[in-house]
Amino acid sequence: MAKLLVKLQRYFRRKPVRFFTLLALYLAAGSLVFLHSGFAGEPTVTGTQRGPGAAEGPGLPYLGVMQLSRGFKAAATMPDGGRRHGPWFKSTSKEPAERAKAGDYGSTRSRVLRARSGREKEEDRARYIGCYVDNTRRRTLRGVSFFDYKKMTVFRCQDNCAERGYLYAGLEFGAECYCGHKIQASNASESECNMACKGERSNTCGGINRLSIYRLELAQESARRYGSAIFRGCFRRPDNVSIALPVSQLMLNMSVDKCVDFCTEKEYPLSALAGTACRCGFPTTLFTLHEREDEQLCAQKCAGEEFESCGTAEYLLVYQTQVQDNRCMDRRFLPTRAKQLVALASFPGAGNTWARHLIELATGFYTGSYYFDGSLYNKGFKGERDHWRSGRTICIKTHESGQKEIKSFDSAILLIRNPYKALMAEFNRKYGGHIGFAAHAHWKGKEWPEFVANYAPWWATHTLDWLRYGKKVLVVHFEDLKRDLFVQLQRMVGLLGIAACEDRLLCVEGQKDGNFKRSGLRKLEYDPYTPEMRKMISGYIKTVDTALKLRNLSGVPDDYYPR
Repeated sequence: MAKLLVKLQRYFRRKPVRFFTLLALYLAAGSLVFLHSGFAGEPTVTGTQRGPGAAEGPGLPYLGVMQLSRGFKAAATMPDGGRRHGPWFKSTSKEPAERAKAGDYGSTRSRVLRARSGREKEEDRARYIGCYVDNTRRRTLRGVSFFDYKKMTVFRCQDNCAERGYLYAGLEFGAECYCGHKIQASNASESECNMACKGERSNTCGGINRLSIYRLELAQESARRYGSAIFRGCFRRPDNVSIALPVSQLMLNMSVDKCVDFCTEKEYPLSALAGTACRCGFPTTLFTLHEREDEQLCAQKCAGEEFESCGTAEYLLVYQTQVQDNRCMDRRFLPTRAKQLVALASFPGAGNTWARHLIELATGFYTGSYYFDGSLYNKGFKGERDHWRSGRTICIKTHESGQKEIKSFDSAILLIRNPYKALMAEFNRKYGGHIGFAAHAHWKGKEWPEFVANYAPWWATHTLDWLRYGKKVLVVHFEDLKRDLFVQLQRMVGLLGIAACEDRLLCVEGQKDGNFKRSGLRKLEYDPYTPEMRKMISGYIKTVDTALKLRNLSGVPDDYYPR
């Protein structure tokens, strides 16, 4: 065998052209076999790759399970054996003839043509209404809004609005999604809604101050439900009730859903049930929703639903509808350069992003950052791209704790959070993203002990350094901000040099969560902190508590210490 190989080697040394010819023929034969198998058979997908709801289809790889909202579940069913074409809003392939007809993909005209074609095909799910004028003073769709300057698509906007029971979904600037129950604007030219979607370049998502609006046909039934309304409590009727809650209607067959629906249709964020009267309005200084009464005072049965309470003429049962309170939604950069740099300082995981959201709504000005986070910018924090010394933002997010960095700021809001919660929140962010969660393997692996050993001391030194080197430091505890948002936010706005408008702060209370706040720490089946970790962290808590009290400040909240 060895002699044969040596002979072949000598032969091809003398005849290299023949060697390369045979090699080319071998590769060509292999390619033909591969192509034949690709056309004739179906790709093999293992059981772990194929989801339980995956549709069968020849020649199509598994694309993952798409979760549809209740507004689109009916559209997800397909006949058995039917070919899967992927998500309804996006074609998986285009024939050459269609490509030629559509023209250049980079042109605005071709995008508009493709968008119109897609709209016509999907009228059974969401019917395209048209292009409408929109502005920040009076929104065309006055429900909730979503922003994603990187991944916004038509389907994503429609799905979000349908999930919350809205009848209309509108897209603007290629990345902004607005929901509402009725359209309050005039038509615009179709050519003005020609901006490509940020996450779906083949379709259009409105234009500059122009909304591409869809009617969510499958969401009409869900829009009549009040399950998404937020219960605010029982309150005494305000003195000037006709001014505090300006819209009212007598309902002899009163129920919670009827009153909530009525106020939703009238585009009011508050629905107040007063026996047989339904009143609608906004939270104002006349009706702050700060002084709750015993719910038993409102426990009068509804005339139209015996298992529900509808309040009385003197004690109102209040729900917050899904209508967005737009009094605090406008935001812009500072009109003139700020004379002082104000830090919004916190240990990572202490709620800095949430605090920025609250400050932006309360002041109407964008916040900046010592860093740059593209995901935050894409979610609407437009001050993220500005240099932290630009002077165009109301305050600057920072996690720095060095003497030089701290002294760069003229004043600071120091946000402190329970270290047990802050460490877990930052661990989730590090391994799961801003609103995600770390995997079970990370908690059980070596990552968690190493993280606590490195970050727990930093939690203490961060606060101590800002108390020592910071100029004019306002300490705000995360727990106090959650418990009494109005008062704490009023303190923060005061440090920023902005005259706090009480009605605007009341508006913030109804929009406090935002769309970039983790819904809550995921409950683990076990306590991730060992006795050694708790002993170490408790020592740091006592150190910070002492440092705060030495400066005549309130110490750490009682719940910082584990029970």
